[in-house]
Amino acid sequence: MISAFIGLGSNLHHPERQLLRALEELDALPETRLHCASSLYESAPMGPQEQPDYLNAVAEIRTGLTPLALLDELQRIEEAHGRIREQRWGPRTLDLDLLLYGNQVIREPRLTVPHPGIARRAFVLRPLEEIAPGLLVPELGEIEELSAACTDQQVRRIE
Repeated sequence: MISAFIGLGSNLHHPERQLLRALEELDALPETRLHCASSLYESAPMGPQEQPDYLNAVAEIRTGLTPLALLDELQRIEEAHGRIREQRWGPRTLDLDLLLYGNQVIREPRLTVPHPGIARRAFVLRPLEEIAPGLLVPELGEIEELSAACTDQQVRRIE
């Protein structure tokens, strides 16, 4: 079993419910168990601003799935939640990103790990730092340093 981190986001159709259901579905994946999940965090959208704010979280799973098999399962869950890919950074019912897969660096046509935007997204770094303090992100550095350097975005932890 390998440890993988999944970023979750939603800003449509009851985002909190979307994220909580997605966590249950991650735990039900073949050869996979949900190890832990962060608090929920609220953030402004990255793309077009004429959309609702996002709720985000990060989950750590333990999985026997290969990276591409896990990506396929994540996309299947997104589709089951009504995800439609119409607009880059547009509104969505559910977004699931494979952030980290063990300490592997993966560069394939369908998958890049660590996730290409991980070091520039406070809505990923803050919840990741919450559940994995001291984490070393391959090729990028320690999670606390990455999080501290990402000061241009407001992220609010939901209590």
